[in-house]
Amino acid sequence: MPVRTEQQDDGRQNGDRRDLQDIIDRLRLIRTEGVGPIAYRRLLERYASPAAALSALPHLARAGGRTVPAAIPSADQAWREIAATRKAGGRLVFVDDADYPPLLALLDDAPPCLIAAGDLSLAQAGCIALVGGRNASLNGRRMAESLAAALAPVLPVASGLARGIDTAAHHGALGTGRTIAVTAGGLDQPYPPENAALQARIAEAGLVLTEAPVGTEPQARQFPRRNRIIAGLSLGVVVVEAAQRSGSLITARLAQDAGREVFAVPGSPLDPRARGGNDLIRQGAVLVETAADILDNLPAAPVAPKPRFSLAEAAVAPPRPPPDTPDMILSLLSPDGTALDELVRHCHLPPAATMAVLLELELAGRIEMLPGNRVALLPA
Repeated sequence: MPVRTEQQDDGRQNGDRRDLQDIIDRLRLIRTEGVGPIAYRRLLERYASPAAALSALPHLARAGGRTVPAAIPSADQAWREIAATRKAGGRLVFVDDADYPPLLALLDDAPPCLIAAGDLSLAQAGCIALVGGRNASLNGRRMAESLAAALAPVLPVASGLARGIDTAAHHGALGTGRTIAVTAGGLDQPYPPENAALQARIAEAGLVLTEAPVGTEPQARQFPRRNRIIAGLSLGVVVVEAAQRSGSLITARLAQDAGREVFAVPGSPLDPRARGGNDLIRQGAVLVETAADILDNLPAAPVAPKPRFSLAEAAVAPPRPPPDTPDMILSLLSPDGTALDELVRHCHLPPAATMAVLLELELAGRIEMLPGNRVALLPA
C-alpha cells in the first residue's frame, strides 16, 4: 500500500520509531481473527516479518482445516486505528520494541501490542501492583492508600483503575510518586466512568496502559486479560480485601505463575471481603502490615528478562509431516490443556514439524495455545 508523507509524519509524531508500513502490517496481523499473542510471536519467528506472515496466513489456516477465510483487517483499517490512537493521546508499543515493559515481555501470552499514554519509562524496571475489591471498606481503602503512598517514592504502583481498592491505590501513589493504570477498555473508554478524571490525571503524571484498541468498551471477559498485564508488569502483587473467587485473586495467581512475589493484607475472619487475602496468606503469601513488609521481601533486582525474539534470523522451513498428523494431534488433545513437551513426545515427529502443524491448527480455530507451554482443544 502506498503510504502518504503526512501519514509518515503522523507516525513519527506518535512516538513510533518503526516504518509506518511495518506498523500497519503488525496491526493487521495482531487484529486478524485467530491470531493470539502466542501465535503472533511464532509467526514472526517463522516468517521474520509481519508482511511475510500475513501472506502465509491463508495457506496456514487452510492447511489446519479452516474452510472460511480468516478476517484480516485492511491496511486502511489499521491506519485508522493508528490515527485514532494518536488522537486519544496514546502510542502503540509492540512486544519486540526496546521500550516494551521487559517484565511483561516474559509472559508467554504477553500482549503483542500495548497502547500507552504517559511515561512508558515507569514500566521499565518493575513496579508494585496493589489490587483489591471494588466494594472495599473504608479501612481497606485507607490501608491501600497508605501503602501506595509509602511505596510510590520507591517504585511505581500499578493497579486496574477499578472502584474501591484500585482507586485508593492510584490516589495514594499520585500523592507521593507515580502510578500505572491498566485498563480493560480503550483509552477513550474510561471505566468506571467516574474515574475518567483520574485516568486523565494518571496519563499526565504517570502511565495508562491497555491492549484494547481505541473504541473498545470494557466487557467482563476483558478483565482477566487486564489482570495478567498488571501481574506481568510487577515484581510483586499486594492484595487488600479480596473476596474468594475475585478478580484480585486471579491477578495474584497469575503473578505466582509468573514467578512474582505475592503479598496480602490480613483481615477479620468475620468479613467476607477478607477471606481471599487470608487464604493467600495460608498458602504462603507474605503477610503485610506496613510497606516495609513489601519492600523487604521483593527481589533484590528486577527479574532478568529472557532475550526478546529476534527477527534478524528467519526460521528454517520445518519438514512437512505426514498428511494424517493434524488428526493424530487433535486425537491426543483435550479441552483441559496438554503439556506441549508431552504432546511432542507422543507425536514421534521432529519438534519443528509438530509446532508447524500446531500453528496451522491454531490459525484454523481448532486449538488454543495456552501460557505455560500448554495446548487445548477448542469445541468443534
